[in-house]
Amino acid sequence: MSLAPYFDVEKTEAGCDEAGRGCLAGPVFAAAVILPRDFAHPLLNDSKQLSEKQRNEARAIVEAEALAWAVAHVPPAEIDQINILNASFLAMHRALEQLDPQPESLLIDGNRFKPYRDLPFHCMIKGDGRFRSIAAASILAKTYRDDYMMQLHEQYPHYDWLKNKGYPTKAHRTAIQEYGACFHHRRSFRLLAGEQGKLF
Repeated sequence: MSLAPYFDVEKTEAGCDEAGRGCLAGPVFAAAVILPRDFAHPLLNDSKQLSEKQRNEARAIVEAEALAWAVAHVPPAEIDQINILNASFLAMHRALEQLDPQPESLLIDGNRFKPYRDLPFHCMIKGDGRFRSIAAASILAKTYRDDYMMQLHEQYPHYDWLKNKGYPTKAHRTAIQEYGACFHHRRSFRLLAGEQGKLF
């Protein structure tokens, strides 16, 4: 299925998406992208449908061709304070604040959003597989977060973040059980399988 170029036919539109909501460790990242109306590229797709090599190639294309783009994050301690849903919205807001020009309308991946500067917004379930600007945002959010987690892996190799990027794999949870949680873990999450509620 080909991606739609835009939703709002009259306003400058930014697509937003996040990466890392379901992780046990690391920040949640979000990106906001304004693409030219006529922008199209065969690599532009939902980041989950692309290989790592394709995502990095697509990221370079988006960064070169977008009218504006930005990436932002919310760290684990802040996630623990405001919860992951609000942290996802905050990361999107932080990305949007960096855009120049500012958008006139927003396309949000998912089914909920917290309004930003009273701009009209449209929530799109599985929007990263439907609209070009959201797909572009998903690629930026995913690649920037992966790069960040690979840097953290150098300091904490026993958690296997090079492979799992902070997601709740068996190896990750086994390492938490063996070594305990570190500064980069989300203490409000269920870090060990079978835990009822918070670990801390």
